[in-house]
Amino acid sequence: MSTLYSSLFADDASRLIAAGCFVLTVALYFASKALYARFGSPWLTPLLAVPAVLAAIVVLAHIPYPVYFQDTRWLMWLLGPATVAFAVPIYEYRELLKRHWISLTVGVTVGIVVAVGGSLMLAKLLHLSPELQRSLMTRSVSTPFALAVSDRIHAPRDLTALFVIATGVCGMLFGELVLGLVPLRTRLARGALFGAAAHGVGTAKARELGSEEGVVASLTMMIAGVVMVLLAPMLGLLPV
Repeated sequence: MSTLYSSLFADDASRLIAAGCFVLTVALYFASKALYARFGSPWLTPLLAVPAVLAAIVVLAHIPYPVYFQDTRWLMWLLGPATVAFAVPIYEYRELLKRHWISLTVGVTVGIVVAVGGSLMLAKLLHLSPELQRSLMTRSVSTPFALAVSDRIHAPRDLTALFVIATGVCGMLFGELVLGLVPLRTRLARGALFGAAAHGVGTAKARELGSEEGVVASLTMMIAGVVMVLLAPMLGLLPV
């Protein structure tokens, strides 16, 4: 009987901790978002600050990952509707697509070729495992698209998400430095650079530069994500 009570208590404690992790994750996101809006420091962006704080808390509190993921998995589920919602801005800015379809097509094509080809070359140079190589292929598209592609090419979802976050943060931190070195003067080119190279985080940074840069970055990011999903069967055939 005491064993049964201990098991029930442990289950209740686990569910309570899981619910607390969910609340903590959401609260940290809104807190980080507010701090970033006020101070503008790239280190306060939710994509960088929230995972770092959560990782520290989970490690220090000795919370097993399955317990943390028990309730927070619903946040991952929301990536599905978010992916479908990406069709809305594409429809709203269809006139911009019609005017600049050549430039956007070239930008997306170059971005995908550089992202996939560069990742594979670097991975092979460093003799990384096939799982790491497949995860690196999708690092330059937004998380919902990257996870969809990772499922098709049998790449670990956790590694894919990690590489996407790292790519976005690096793109945000070094994007303006690249713009200072590369003579891109048009708003279209500047926005496409952030959208193709740093997905959602780059789009947020592009919006800080100007509304047109933000719109172009959003379109480039979404088109690149859709194209990557469509190309997923072919990516699975690449030698790793």
